[in-house]
Amino acid sequence: MKILVTGADGFIGRNLCVFLKEAGYESLSTITLDDSKEDILNKVEQADFIYHLAGINRPESEDEFKKGNTDLTVLIVDQLVSCGKKTPIVLTSSIQASLDNAYGASKAGAEEVLKDYREKTGTEVYIYRLPNVFGKWCRPNYNSAVATFCYNTINDLPITIHNADAQLNLVYIDDVCKNFVRLLEGSIVNSQYCEISPIYRTTVGEVVDLLTKFKGSRDSIVTEKVGTDFIRALYSTYLSYFEPSQFSYSVTRHGDERGTFVEMLKTKDSGQFSFFTAHPGITRGGHYHHTKTEKFLVIKGKASFKFKHIITGESYELLVDGEESQIVETAPGWSHDITNIGEDELIVMLWANEIFDRENPDTINFKV
Repeated sequence: MKILVTGADGFIGRNLCVFLKEAGYESLSTITLDDSKEDILNKVEQADFIYHLAGINRPESEDEFKKGNTDLTVLIVDQLVSCGKKTPIVLTSSIQASLDNAYGASKAGAEEVLKDYREKTGTEVYIYRLPNVFGKWCRPNYNSAVATFCYNTINDLPITIHNADAQLNLVYIDDVCKNFVRLLEGSIVNSQYCEISPIYRTTVGEVVDLLTKFKGSRDSIVTEKVGTDFIRALYSTYLSYFEPSQFSYSVTRHGDERGTFVEMLKTKDSGQFSFFTAHPGITRGGHYHHTKTEKFLVIKGKASFKFKHIITGESYELLVDGEESQIVETAPGWSHDITNIGEDELIVMLWANEIFDRENPDTINFKV
């Protein structure tokens, strides 16, 4: 199958081409601003499926809206009809197609061209009136507030907010691309208008507030809940605007005669991650907790984990080698310590189920 993507060097086009190739569709043809009219006609004639993503949204004059949105669609459809082809077409329209402005009118015009094409030929036409799309590779300071907010937050540039309560309806670029790829599988029913889900409903103020917290997390090492839903997508988008020189940052390193201790990441509801080292013969720990629990993973070296019940005096010892990838978990009411019994430095990863609270440390010294 020969797939044609117009606007392939744009935000949605670049992402879609990657998703198509990942799905095994290698026979891709693209149309960009560099293509001549003859190039466009030849590529349209050869296509078996067309993603029509090209369009104008920031012209120098309003006349360019019609030329870049409606007239280009006419050119594509007329070529297909003249060649006797019934090639399915996907159109990225806009929610502004129902509004009374030049941009909306040009998108509505493109929709009508495709509706007429569908009626006359009986072929599949998929029209998406997309809300605001966000994600990696969207150009900041162009037509995406999210892209601009991400870029400005990262680079300490001012953000202008006229109305923090202004509503934003957003769809994530990965969801758009996955939906578009599914069209090739025939799993999406042809209808008057197609939709992307989920639609994330938020406000300008909420987006800016989250981005501010993302930025601050490098200093506090407390992360937001970035594993699901909108926050996951926004955090990924935010990180995509880093320059390579901004990829890394430092955290506090505590060192003494025993070794080092470094806190890496804290969460709001799932504890924190850290690691520590111990020189040969050094013992760390020697305390118990009432409620706090921990998981230890020896990354390198050999360790002796000793446990003692603080009431019964029952004791237990575990010998762990870093080559075994064995998790050792502490239990409330049992004192525990860790000794480096190897000849090399011991490196241990640690997860605690709660963030350390100096006012309520729940860490009581007790000799094992």
